[in-house]
Amino acid sequence: MGAAASPVLAGSQRSPRPPFIRLAGVAKSYPSRGGAVVDAVEQVSVDIAQSEFTSIVGPSGCGKTTLLNMIGGLLSASRGKITYEGLERGRSRPPLGMVFQDAVLLPWRTVLENVMLPIEVLGFDKVKGEEKARALLELVGLKGFEARYPHELSGGMQQRCSIARALVNDPQLLLMDEPFGALDALTRENMSLELQRIWQSSRKTVLFITHSIAESVFLSDRVLVMTARPSRVREIIDIDLPRPRTLQMTTSEAFTRYVAHIRDLLSATAAL
Repeated sequence: MGAAASPVLAGSQRSPRPPFIRLAGVAKSYPSRGGAVVDAVEQVSVDIAQSEFTSIVGPSGCGKTTLLNMIGGLLSASRGKITYEGLERGRSRPPLGMVFQDAVLLPWRTVLENVMLPIEVLGFDKVKGEEKARALLELVGLKGFEARYPHELSGGMQQRCSIARALVNDPQLLLMDEPFGALDALTRENMSLELQRIWQSSRKTVLFITHSIAESVFLSDRVLVMTARPSRVREIIDIDLPRPRTLQMTTSEAFTRYVAHIRDLLSATAAL
């Protein structure tokens, strides 16, 4: 199935809701040996709405993580501008949480102590922070594991703990970089269901990088399909599927049509 056969799939650069994050002509270049410049991301312009779940897919090495890090403030843009709407005066970006492919839990701290780490680092009230941490551990299905250590948890449980830690300071924005990439297929499916449930409960704005096309369709309101480096937005796909989504839905005609269209876009990008 080609892109021309699915005109209903095409989205737009602007979200239908008011923007929470606005990228305008954002680009990132790096100096390389010999004085040459490598363009990693080039001319990305897109709006992300508050509480929207947006996935980013693209070829390996195309700059997806670079783009995420610029949105999170870990990297500065070489050109263009990233703005955040509706922030309190004096804030340059919203409170955010980050989840990576590896859970990055401290092995000498218990599950509860790992989740409490942002509370301690940011100097928040520890009593209220612990109440929040315990509530989040219950939300992610880890109630009763508060005193366990990371090595006593499965890979999926470690990522649940990592998600709870990312949410404990009540961020407005959650950035997730291949959080399920190291998990087996069955655990990955279960974690997708879990993340959908957590997102529907918390209504955070989520930016989610994945190499799994089906995962992006299952979780997202919109999918950003990126080109090869220097990365641009090739197309934005609005995912018009009912929520909550079920694993049975992944065999439906509508779901498979989205997956096929995104795969065609990525295959065309690889052939350029």
